[in-house]
Amino acid sequence: MFLVAIGLLVLISVPLAGGRLSKLANIDLRGAGFIFGSLVLQVLIVTVFPGGNPTLHRALHLVSYLLAAAFLVANRHLPGLRYVAAGALANAVAIFANNGVMPATAGALRAAGDPVNTKTFMNSTLLAHPRVPLLGDIFAIPKAWPLHNVFSLGDICITIGAVIAVHSLCETRLSRRRRHEHVPDCGDPRQVEASGPIT
Repeated sequence: MFLVAIGLLVLISVPLAGGRLSKLANIDLRGAGFIFGSLVLQVLIVTVFPGGNPTLHRALHLVSYLLAAAFLVANRHLPGLRYVAAGALANAVAIFANNGVMPATAGALRAAGDPVNTKTFMNSTLLAHPRVPLLGDIFAIPKAWPLHNVFSLGDICITIGAVIAVHSLCETRLSRRRRHEHVPDCGDPRQVEASGPIT
């Protein structure tokens, strides 16, 4: 749900940066059912039925990441998706290594106001012996702030990729400036003179 909230904030930032959200309707988006299914599973196991069978919940959590991976592979041609894929891979490694649960630190959970110990399924929780803890939820947005939650290095990569993707596709001022900085002005005669005559 943390990433869903971040996604909404990214969309809100588009008109503020002079972009047009209507351009998203023209995207050649492939495998939309994969990402929709992934989000539905996440909402069901975390929010709607958190007290269900832990083994089933862990399995469905893993399936949700497989569906998200299928969506990213299908849309790897879009700008920023490499960052999103790198972040999703980091999160998936942590979750698969810990049997379907994202490990979190006690400090991060307390800072975000989340329970440290619970009997219901939590997609991110404190584990006695976590594997690859560096890829777990080691950061937190404090409880006193809006959208307080724990997050990982992978989530940071996903957020960066989402910003690049949405702002590029919606042609905001940020994306235009980024393209301008990376593309030289070949029509400037001073550049032609400085480079010497063409032979």
